[in-house]
Amino acid sequence: MKAQIKPRIELENRTKLEEVIPLRVPFTVFVDPADSCNFTCKFCPTGDRELMKEVGRPLKQMSLDLFKKIVDDLKELDHPIKVLRMYKDGEPLLNPHFAEMVRYAKSQNVAYQIDTTTNASLMNPKRNLEIIEAGLDRINISIEGVNKEQYLDFAGYKGSYDKLRDNIQHFYDNSRGKCEMAIKICGDTISEDDKKKFFTDFGDMCDRIFIEHIAPCWPEFDMSRGVSPNQTTGIYGQKLQRTEVCPYIFYSLAINSDGKVSACFLDWSRSLIFGDMNQDKFTDIWFGKQLYDFRMMHLNKLRHKDSTCRSCGQLTHCLPDSIDDYADGLIAKMEELHPHYAEPQMVNLVESLV
Repeated sequence: MKAQIKPRIELENRTKLEEVIPLRVPFTVFVDPADSCNFTCKFCPTGDRELMKEVGRPLKQMSLDLFKKIVDDLKELDHPIKVLRMYKDGEPLLNPHFAEMVRYAKSQNVAYQIDTTTNASLMNPKRNLEIIEAGLDRINISIEGVNKEQYLDFAGYKGSYDKLRDNIQHFYDNSRGKCEMAIKICGDTISEDDKKKFFTDFGDMCDRIFIEHIAPCWPEFDMSRGVSPNQTTGIYGQKLQRTEVCPYIFYSLAINSDGKVSACFLDWSRSLIFGDMNQDKFTDIWFGKQLYDFRMMHLNKLRHKDSTCRSCGQLTHCLPDSIDDYADGLIAKMEELHPHYAEPQMVNLVESLV
């Protein structure tokens, strides 16, 4: 097998967040090219069509003009971000402008790396070459079964499993040295023989491959439609842990397909909106009082006051970093960066959540 057995995220040599927070430039910005999906996966809120109607998700594709405005805003930061992650809730390749978006972002040098996550169902030789030539640096592929029956049961996908594999193989063959490829599958719903088949089917057509566990990462989402979160180990096989302070909100920000800005990339229900890129500047949101107060709430270990953050399983099952032990010191650093955002605002925020 050519691929390394490694998860899609880097677990080694990670930056010590307690040494760099507060950041003037975020590490990661999520931009969602499309917040709808052609799959109905059992573990994902986006796959529940009725639920999307209930929460009023727009289920739209981001316009090319809005994407360019976002990129142009990112150019105003002191230096490029580490990763422009062109993915959040939906299937990115549903947006016909995906390759053009990648090309524009690369031309503006706003990120050291541009990546995406896809179910690969919309890949084909023509599309593959467009994306590779546009300059995508990394592609993460989620596999939802090792035969067409499993795909239909788990993801509601009626396409050909063999054709999907062929299209992934084509991308890999044409992208080596240009775009890194990582492929993963959830191992909690398949047999040991299926796991072996997964490695056999995909181990020679990617750079890294991994079998993950089911995690209750989506806040306030009922995962009772046929799947259950793993209660003994985390998504990457790590020990489960209790965390009070979310580190993600200190180094990332997420922009939904309609331009609304979420403090969290797991904000599927749009409960944590902190701005709108159609009218706001990225820097105004990143350095803004609302996001500052939200971060301070976490550093004061009061995330349970927020209904969305309170029910987040990401912090128990998926977290690669923890800054809990450094919260007091980081509060002082935050106050030093924004001395005009004084304690009274923090008190008002907490009172409003009680």
